[in-house]
Amino acid sequence: MNRRAFLASIIAFGTAAHQSGARAATKTVSIGWLTAQRASSLTPFLDAFRSALAEFGYRESDNLEIEYRYGDDNLLRVAPLAAELVRKPVDLLVVQGAAVPLVYELKLSIPAVYVFSGDPVTAGFADSLAHPRGNMTGLTFMAAELNAKRLEILRDIIPELRRIAIIANPEHPGSQIERTYSEETARKLGLEIEFHGTSTDDQLAAAFSAMDPHPPQAISLFADGFAIQYRHRIIDYAMKHGAPVISGWPIFARSGAICSYGPKLSESYRRLAYYVDRVLKGTQPSLLPIERPTKFETVVNLQTAKLLGFTVPDAIIASADELIQ
Repeated sequence: MNRRAFLASIIAFGTAAHQSGARAATKTVSIGWLTAQRASSLTPFLDAFRSALAEFGYRESDNLEIEYRYGDDNLLRVAPLAAELVRKPVDLLVVQGAAVPLVYELKLSIPAVYVFSGDPVTAGFADSLAHPRGNMTGLTFMAAELNAKRLEILRDIIPELRRIAIIANPEHPGSQIERTYSEETARKLGLEIEFHGTSTDDQLAAAFSAMDPHPPQAISLFADGFAIQYRHRIIDYAMKHGAPVISGWPIFARSGAICSYGPKLSESYRRLAYYVDRVLKGTQPSLLPIERPTKFETVVNLQTAKLLGFTVPDAIIASADELIQ
């Protein structure tokens, strides 16, 4: 082969390799987004997730397809919707909230990453945060020790605070750990804790009846799907009795709780994109440790404080990420 022919063959090979690489880079991937919640409740977090995916080079209508499936607050819809996504098929499932344990039980063949408000170890789909089970991994919102900080915030807002009621779903994985942290902190602060386990409408009504004769001075509401669903009833009850509510996610403060302190959920959903990218590029989910929150936010509802006649200390106001006037 003469020199000119040799150079031509090298150029042709390079061009073909470049075109092959370009095709690989622009290969369309398909993700199934699965949740038991309603679409409207997740819009800001889904926006954060898609924005982070774009930073990794995945863009809808370009090289990414997302199949959205919502259970509309009906857990019985999760399994059929998961089966539908597997049949499409999709390359990966992204599972949110209460749907996560249900998807784990299905033992699907395709990988899944998730965001979960509970403790994955207690829930049974991880041996430890470093060792996820099966074909799933992701992020947990749970940081049980934050319950101690919430009680301290309540005590700072109400110096004469002595009695606190906890309303929590005992079926939420990790709620017992949260209760333990709360009770230990209460003892240190000289507070009395009254625990009310509520996982149904009837149990919540029973909790209200039990509190009626001697209402608490404040309520610590453990954040989960049940708490979100019934947040207005719980906050309305507390307001009626002059008791401020504190919880872990901004939606509670925006719904009338005096304060929320917990993980910055938008950052967790952005981090979810990292997991999607790793798995799509071939990393086994079992090799990706489950992450706990690393960024936190405080939202203070000054309007609620004013209605209840409380003054929020300047230090809490200065450190707040959001103030609701």
